[in-house]
Amino acid sequence: MLDPQKPSKMDLEAEQSGGGAAALSSRERPATTLSRYQTLLFAITCAMAVANVYFAQPLLESMAASLAVAPGVIGIVVTATQAGYAVGLLFIVPLGDLLNRKRLILTQMLMSAVALCAVGLSQNWLTLLGAMVLVGLMAVVVQVVVAYAAALASPEQRGLAVGTVTSGVVLGILLARFVSGAVADLAGWRGVYFVSAALMVGMALVLHRTMPASATPPAKGSYWQLLRSVFQLYLTERTLRVRGTFALLIFAAFSVLWTSMVLPLSAPPLSLSHTQIGLFGLAGVAGALAAAKAGQLADRGLGNRTTGVALALLTLSWLPTAYVESSLLAMVIGVVLLDFAVQAVHVTNQSLIFAARPDAQSRLVGAYMSFYSVGSGLGAIAATYTYAHYGWASVCLLGAAISGVALLYWSYLNLTSR
Repeated sequence: MLDPQKPSKMDLEAEQSGGGAAALSSRERPATTLSRYQTLLFAITCAMAVANVYFAQPLLESMAASLAVAPGVIGIVVTATQAGYAVGLLFIVPLGDLLNRKRLILTQMLMSAVALCAVGLSQNWLTLLGAMVLVGLMAVVVQVVVAYAAALASPEQRGLAVGTVTSGVVLGILLARFVSGAVADLAGWRGVYFVSAALMVGMALVLHRTMPASATPPAKGSYWQLLRSVFQLYLTERTLRVRGTFALLIFAAFSVLWTSMVLPLSAPPLSLSHTQIGLFGLAGVAGALAAAKAGQLADRGLGNRTTGVALALLTLSWLPTAYVESSLLAMVIGVVLLDFAVQAVHVTNQSLIFAARPDAQSRLVGAYMSFYSVGSGLGAIAATYTYAHYGWASVCLLGAAISGVALLYWSYLNLTSR
């Protein structure tokens, strides 16, 4: 456990290169290392599961017409899904430290399929909202899988494993809108959820045959004691607080871009179609994949330097983004840089917090992702308000300011650690 009273712990590189590995006793080391094939399956699982949260965004108009819901109200569908996800982070993800992780993952995936079918079969507004809450609630299987991958990996490969699996999460987020729009054009909005349900069942069968048997979870005691320990982590684990602050800021910046970019792209003089706008997600994929190796740098004790470089790129990414109306290429460069930087910091964050407490990985990821939820929500609200009142240039200034604050915070940590 980290000692929050010792300033020397501020040096996150030392924290990663020495303390994390030392904290993993021989009793806690995984009996089975994580193969590349298993890591790939985990990444695909995460991409499929997290995509369920974002499928609805390009389908809202079709949903409203199908269920006779006012266009100004249908956006609650997205809110309901995110609310379910937030609840799951706090109340389901920590179960990975108490229950058999393999069974927990498979159960969540099958229940996700049921929830997705409920969405596709919904014939009224309230049924749809309830089903979307369940979709979000079960989608937190993503974080259980990430924690399980970290637990199965050896200390030397943990950063790489977390980076690869987290890349699947980012790919799922970025590609979900494009895929749902394409499937909806062929089979309607309900078809999107039926197809996803079938894929979740199929992947559950694959994982049932290939996923290593889960070791006995390290946590003991009741479920309520487990939940209390999640909140205690915020007080006792300094790495969680520091890395959680980074997560809040980088995902606020991420949300500022991806929430508001559709507005200038769809408005004159650009007037791009939804399909064309969705293609910008492919540019984001390139940046996310490029940052997948950030976990390896953390394994080598370079997590702190990786964070600093990535935050500098994040701040600079807003400069080309500001020229969207005069150059789409500049916008693409900005998107690639931003997604690269966010992914690099995110992977490094998780590698460091997992190394800090190998016995509490599920609880740590649930606590950490709560920072992500807060940052994403605040960024979305701030972006839409800023664009409506001050325009795109001010949105870019907002994103650069948030990114700059993260960079200044990193600089402050390094100065005080010395």
